[in-house]
Amino acid sequence: MGIPKRNEITRFDQLSYKEFSTSWATEPFILHAVVAKWPIYENWTIDFLLSSYAEVSFRAEAVDWPLKDYIDYMYHNNDESPLYLFDRCFVEKMDLKVAASGDAIGDYWTPSCFGEDIFSLLREDRPDSRWLIIGPERSGSTFHKDPNATSAWNAVIRGSKYWLLFPPHITPPGVFVSQDKSEVTSPLSISEYLLCFHAIARETPGCIEGVCGEGELVYVPSGWWHLVVNLDPTIALTQNFVPERGIGQALRFLKDHMDQASGFKEEVINPYDLFVKRLKDRWPTWSEEGVESNRKRKWNEVVYGEIREAQDSSFSFGFGADSDEDLLG
Repeated sequence: MGIPKRNEITRFDQLSYKEFSTSWATEPFILHAVVAKWPIYENWTIDFLLSSYAEVSFRAEAVDWPLKDYIDYMYHNNDESPLYLFDRCFVEKMDLKVAASGDAIGDYWTPSCFGEDIFSLLREDRPDSRWLIIGPERSGSTFHKDPNATSAWNAVIRGSKYWLLFPPHITPPGVFVSQDKSEVTSPLSISEYLLCFHAIARETPGCIEGVCGEGELVYVPSGWWHLVVNLDPTIALTQNFVPERGIGQALRFLKDHMDQASGFKEEVINPYDLFVKRLKDRWPTWSEEGVESNRKRKWNEVVYGEIREAQDSSFSFGFGADSDEDLLG
């Protein structure tokens, strides 16, 4: 699939936490040298999964299927929009160990460049955050933004995925959003969208495209629109998270759009209040006023040009808390 040079997603072999937090927390990119280090990358093929988990049920859209039945469907369906296995409980079902880092023993781990997932402060009350994804060619997701203003990484273990992305302020051609932003309508399947709107989308300023291949990982910042389609039968893992730079976005979403918060347990009545409490437990001097003051300061820097040369390395348009110092006000 030929991708126009101007639209190509940025690629890195590796990225440090400093590079991510100062320059890349609000921009999509693909990492090469991460997934291949995971132990599961060595043996996770369709045949291996069938030999180990054939009778285990996984969620495919609204149905729980034994893996052997879903794989049979995956290889023999002729659907225009095939069903997509998307299971949030795979770690428990497959008895996997998720390591804190590559230095620990585990089946896989989050790349260290992303730093701490601040939603982990919610512990057992955090919303759904990780999924096993398996799907045939043509399966995927129509345009959407990830829930709760989270960012995400998506790692391809087998197969490949085509990504089409737009920044938060640019609604993709052919997509319609309700006034309160609670409903997104794209009256087309993925194949219909690509047939009718792909050329227009590619010419729209802000469009970013890329193919994430076997052993690669794509990062999707908070608020970015993305459409994804599998180019081959694909096995992938994805995780939603809140990086330090994303605390402000997550807070504002939970405060202003509580009715749109998703993935929380029923007993979590007010996710915003809970998140604020856990932030204060972690950083006792943290305050909402500090985040808002930091946001307004950066807005003034953008509008009035009050940017000092010494600040250039840490400035961003994310309006989120940049570091522990920002969090502490």
